[in-house]
Amino acid sequence: MKKNILNKLAIISCLLVMVGCAAKKQLVKPNVTPAATVKPVSKMDAIAAHQLNFATLSAKASTKLNIDGNSNDVTLNIRINHDRQIWVSITAILGIEVARAMITPDSLLVINKLQGVYIKKPFSYIYKYTNKQINYKTLESILVGNVMPEILKDNSASFPVDNQVSGNLQDLFYKLMLNPDLKVTQLNLDNQNQGQSLQVNTNGFTAVDNRIVPSQIDIQSASQNKKIQVNLHYTKVDLDQQLQYPFSIPERYTPADEN
Repeated sequence: MKKNILNKLAIISCLLVMVGCAAKKQLVKPNVTPAATVKPVSKMDAIAAHQLNFATLSAKASTKLNIDGNSNDVTLNIRINHDRQIWVSITAILGIEVARAMITPDSLLVINKLQGVYIKKPFSYIYKYTNKQINYKTLESILVGNVMPEILKDNSASFPVDNQVSGNLQDLFYKLMLNPDLKVTQLNLDNQNQGQSLQVNTNGFTAVDNRIVPSQIDIQSASQNKKIQVNLHYTKVDLDQQLQYPFSIPERYTPADEN
């Protein structure tokens, strides 16, 4: 593993941020009689009903990272406390932990155990790489295969064909592809003004505790002259277990040189 793993992890964290139980049923129009007072279910409501609901998620992912043509194979151990924090441990050859990250709605922390350095930044640091419409919940949604909350709330979204949603969140154009079970299979985000794009493909799902979670997530990002690809293959996923999120910066560690 090359010594610049910390900067790579910071970039990857920023890339990812650019970014009901799932019953296997297709949407069926409600059989409403003239006298019924039940509000019809909208397409967006139906999509929202198929989001993964969870309190905590723990996952292990075999991961290939490719940053500007420099490729590394690592293992990510990911722990998510819904809407609160994402903890990531990166291990390389022989299971040696080389880096650890903690992402919250307010902050981004990364430590590099190989070099004894760290990055400690407010969450707004990611806006060096992406649109200000992106937030912590975007990252969490991508990692668990959900739709971005902002898209679910977009009353001006269009549905050009079945199982496709598109729209514009200010300067951020999005296109969403769904499978017949209304789970996300592809997300495209484009900000032409800033020369940034992100594509997320979910290539497979699996059942965990009667809920549907992604098994393969492929992420490609382009920002100006930077190109990043992350291929996540989840080999183990657990839901709603009590988790620990150990993270501390040793006193001997020094701030990383980000240049």
